[in-house]
Amino acid sequence: MRSATNGPAIKADASFSPADDSVYFLALGGAGEIGMNLNLYGHKGKWLMVDLGISFGDETMPGVEVIMPDHSFIKERRDDLVGIVLTHAHEDHLGAVQYLWPDLEVPVYCTPFTASFLRAKLHERGLQNRVPIVEIPLGGRFEVGPFQLEYVAVTHSIPEPNALAIRTDAGLIVHTGDWKLDPQPMIGTTADEKRLRELGDEGVLAMVCDSTNALVPGHSGSEAKVRETLMELLGRWDTRIAVTCFATNVARLESIAVAAKANDRHVALVGRSLWRINEAARSNGYLADIEPFLSEHDAGYLPRDKVVLICTGSQGEPRSALARIAGGDHPQVTLERDDVVVFSSREIPGNERAIGRMQNQLVNRGIRIVTAEEEYVHVSGHPAQEELVQMYQWVRPKVAVPVHGEQRHQLEHAKIAQSCQVPHGIVPGNGDVVRLGPGPVEVVTQVRSGRLAIDGKRIVSLDNGLMRARHRMVHNGAAVATLVLNGRGELVTAPQIAVMGLLDDQLEHDSLLDVVDAVREAVAALPKNARLDDALVRDATRIAVRRSLNASHGKKPVTEVHLVRI
Repeated sequence: MRSATNGPAIKADASFSPADDSVYFLALGGAGEIGMNLNLYGHKGKWLMVDLGISFGDETMPGVEVIMPDHSFIKERRDDLVGIVLTHAHEDHLGAVQYLWPDLEVPVYCTPFTASFLRAKLHERGLQNRVPIVEIPLGGRFEVGPFQLEYVAVTHSIPEPNALAIRTDAGLIVHTGDWKLDPQPMIGTTADEKRLRELGDEGVLAMVCDSTNALVPGHSGSEAKVRETLMELLGRWDTRIAVTCFATNVARLESIAVAAKANDRHVALVGRSLWRINEAARSNGYLADIEPFLSEHDAGYLPRDKVVLICTGSQGEPRSALARIAGGDHPQVTLERDDVVVFSSREIPGNERAIGRMQNQLVNRGIRIVTAEEEYVHVSGHPAQEELVQMYQWVRPKVAVPVHGEQRHQLEHAKIAQSCQVPHGIVPGNGDVVRLGPGPVEVVTQVRSGRLAIDGKRIVSLDNGLMRARHRMVHNGAAVATLVLNGRGELVTAPQIAVMGLLDDQLEHDSLLDVVDAVREAVAALPKNARLDDALVRDATRIAVRRSLNASHGKKPVTEVHLVRI
């Protein structure tokens, strides 16, 4: 198996077009990382997009909550883009549609549950009447440009997850999306083994496959066992119980509701995203046997031993319901000493600190927490090693393309595919244009890829200097110096210095005066001609401010100079 990342340097070609009869694969997001999936298939001059997702910011990206793949390559070729096909309704597979669709303006194809979830998100952006959504039934076949497509049922932690069979004149490709093999998924069907085997018999050129749990031996486990554990846990205590899980895991919501009812408890949803998923699920026939959930307001009227709260915030998101409850500032829900919080979820890499901080808040208030480390309260929605082997035995592709994972996951996945006698394989990175066939399987060129972010009300590139400047301000503070000079280059009044995030103006006034003196001396030391040059005065002032604060505080703040001449 070849790693495109570690292979020979490939010359970038910004003008690349899949104009020949080969079929190409290009990830602009989701290869070498988990999240932000954006996959493109190129054939006969056209492109097909599979998924368009987001990821979330962390402490390394101050002020940023949502991150997306840089779609500029396909935006510049939108006349050749024939459509967007969504495999399922997780944020890392469709969350960017509401932000980036206006740059693409093509039909979106998805199954009914995914369509319901997407419409709710589009409504938030005022796009509900603009985006053409084509609903495809489960197992449905449809044609988009030169691509003949078929949804194939798989199992995942959300209703209606799908693999895609993509037929082209160059061969058949199976794009697995997110999946696992669960003999008892609780909601939805098991993976369609019969159809996957039939595709293998038909002859599969390439399988582009989920790598998330390629390092995990064995099997991912069954949702049925989680339900059994919840049945026992919710009967163990006579205090108020809160359970946090991924909002999109409808099977888990049902399991919590079933377990609560068995223990004479009612269930309330706390968090907007849970209500959004509840509405999408019920409108598509899911949760049909589950009593309507209570609101957080209604739950307050029940005895503490008669309620279970399902809360958003399993990843420690600062504005989530559970984070506010842990901090004691939720307007309607409180937890008291000896109450219990069950974390029916896994930690997404990068969220460990936020989760730990929230759990410590809960423990410090005398609230008991239960995690998957102690009880069987969560199973992954992604395939472990034995499941990957099984899939390769069914599909039997000629080429393995591991995606949806960091490179260590992809490389381990590639080893598994090789052990399953897959003849060829390649580990792509974002921006690698991979020819799948006919001809040698290889990276033929590289195109622009990167990351965008929602920063307030705008979309910005994370590859420019914005985040670097923000990091410098976070770690070193910021300063603004205002100078007023006359026509001879003389200071008319003392420099005005404002320092943010570094000095306490009241307690460190003397330090601020030292900066003022340093600036006055720096300007006075300039030759007369230099004092008449705005750029030279600004540079001297900036250096003086940074040197003074570095000497006194060991910090070099981001410094701006305002210069006024009268």
